[in-house]
Amino acid sequence: MTDRASTDLSSRDPDWWRQAVVYQIYPRSFADADGDGLGDLRGITRRLTHLAALGVDALWLSPFYPSELADGGYDVADPRDVDPRLGTLDDFDALAAEAHRLGLKVIVDIVPNHTSHRHAWFQEALRSGPGSPARDRYVFRDGRGPHGELPPTDWQSVFGGSAWQRVPDGQWYLHLFAPEQPDLNWENAEVRADVRTTLRFWSDRGVDGFRVDVAHALAKDLSDPLRDLGAPELSSEQALAEFAPGTHPFYDRDEVHEIYRDWRKILDAYTPPRMAVAEAWVPGARRALYARPDELGQAFNFEYLQAPWDADALRQVITDSLATARAAGASATWVLSNHDVIRHASRLVLPPDTDHDAWLLSGGRAPAVDEAAGLRRARAATLLMLALPGSAYLYQGEELGLPEVADLPTEVLQDPIWEQTGHVRKGRDGCRVPLPWTTDGPSYGFGPGGAWLPQPSGFARYAVEAQDGVEGSTLELYRTALKLRRKLLAGEELTWAEDTPAGVLRFDRGDGWRCVANLSGAPVPLPAGEVLLSSAPLDDGRLGPDTTVWLGR
Repeated sequence: MTDRASTDLSSRDPDWWRQAVVYQIYPRSFADADGDGLGDLRGITRRLTHLAALGVDALWLSPFYPSELADGGYDVADPRDVDPRLGTLDDFDALAAEAHRLGLKVIVDIVPNHTSHRHAWFQEALRSGPGSPARDRYVFRDGRGPHGELPPTDWQSVFGGSAWQRVPDGQWYLHLFAPEQPDLNWENAEVRADVRTTLRFWSDRGVDGFRVDVAHALAKDLSDPLRDLGAPELSSEQALAEFAPGTHPFYDRDEVHEIYRDWRKILDAYTPPRMAVAEAWVPGARRALYARPDELGQAFNFEYLQAPWDADALRQVITDSLATARAAGASATWVLSNHDVIRHASRLVLPPDTDHDAWLLSGGRAPAVDEAAGLRRARAATLLMLALPGSAYLYQGEELGLPEVADLPTEVLQDPIWEQTGHVRKGRDGCRVPLPWTTDGPSYGFGPGGAWLPQPSGFARYAVEAQDGVEGSTLELYRTALKLRRKLLAGEELTWAEDTPAGVLRFDRGDGWRCVANLSGAPVPLPAGEVLLSSAPLDDGRLGPDTTVWLGR
C-alpha cells in the first residue's frame, strides 16, 4: 500500500478534492465486525484495504452518531459522539488513522438543519415550555384555530404529511423531515456556536472534510406571521420555482450563505484546509453559490444523477454543470447512486416515464428489469462519469454492480417514508441492503451473523470474492478505470466532438485522451486511437450499444 499512498493526489495537493474519487459508506450496511447484524466502525476499518485497492481518494461516512434510526441515522442525538452500536470515539480514531495510512482522506456527514428529538437540547425544550430560551433553539409556534389545534402553516414534510408536530402543552414544532427530527433555529446564536464546535471537534480528530446534509434549508423566514405556501402538495423543487430566487420561506434563502462563509473561516484555519460539499437540491445557478471558494467549495450535482440515459440530455447536463462549476470557481461533481435513490444498475434501464415509487411497490416487477442489461448500461455510465473533469462520488456496492433490492418484504422496511406516506412510498431501503463480501455465509461475509436487512440469494454472484481478480468483472473494471484515471487526469476541461452519430457522446480531454459513449441501440464505428479501457467487449472494431470506451490519442 505504500506505493499507492505515495502517489495519492490528496497527499500532493491541498485542493485534492477538485478531481477526487470519493467512496460513500453507509456505515450500517458496509461491514459488521461484532456480529449483531448492524455494520460498525471496526467493520469499516477492517475493509479499508478494499477501498485502497479500488483506487479511490477518499471515503465519506454517512452518519455514525447516536441515533434511534428514525431516518437511517440522520436523526442525530449527539453530533460529537459515536452510536454505541457502531463503536466508540476510539474506534473512529482508529478508522481515520488506518485510512490515512492507506492514503485515503476521510469525509464525514454533518447534519445542521435538525437534531433528533432525543437530543439533550430538545428534551430541555419540552421541559422548559413556551417562550423559554431552550425552545428558541428550535422552531416552536402556537397553532391556528380557536384552540390552537391547527398547524401554524401549511408547510409539508419531505417525508409526507404536515411539517408541524404538536406537543402536550399545545405548541407545535417544525420538522421538515420526520417528526423525530425537529428543525433547529439558525437565528439562535447558541445553535450557530454549537455547530462551529462540531466542525472543530471532527477537524481536530483528523477529518479531512464534511458533507453538509440539507445545506439549502438552514436559513428560514421565521418572522411572524409565518407564510403559507398556498400549494403544499408541490415538491421542494416545484415550490422553489414559485418564489423569486432566495425568498422561499425555508429553502435556499440568501441568508444561508452568510452561515457558510462563517464556516469557511473555520475550515481554512486547518492545514490543509478542510473541504466541504453541499447537498443542496436547488437549480444549477443557485447551486453555484454554495460552491464558491469562500463558502463550502463544492456542491452535489443532482441534475446529472436525474438525467435520463439519452445522449442529448446528458450532453446538455454535462455542459451546464461544467459551466456552473466554473462560474463558482469550483470543480464539477458527478454521482450516479447514493443512499437515497434507486441504484443505477436498475434505475437506468427503467422506462423514462416510470413512477419509481410505484415500481418499488410492485417489488420491481412492473416493469421487470433485465439485470444483465442494467449492469451493461451501469458500467457504460460509470466509465462515462469517470472520464469527466471534476470529482466523482461512488456509492458503496456500485463497484460490484449491485442492483436495487426492490422486493424487500414490507415487514422488514426501516425507512420512515413507508409509514409517513401511509404505505404509498416504499422508501430507500432497497439501496441500503448490506454488502456481499463472500459467496456464502449467513450474510455473505457482511458479518459473522445475519444482516439487518435481508440480502437476496443473487447477491452471491456480485460478492467481492466472486469478482476479485476475475477479468472483465465489474470490480476489476472499476479498479482499472480508477488506476487509469489517476494517470490520465490533469486539466478540468473537455472538448466535445461534433461529428458523432446520433446517440453517441464523444469528448476529448486536453491531457491526451478521449471518451466515446454509445447510448444508441446499434453498434457504431470506433474512432481512431489506442483502446485504453472499454465497459464491454468491442465487436470487431465497433462500439456496441450501451458501451463506453476510453481512447489514447
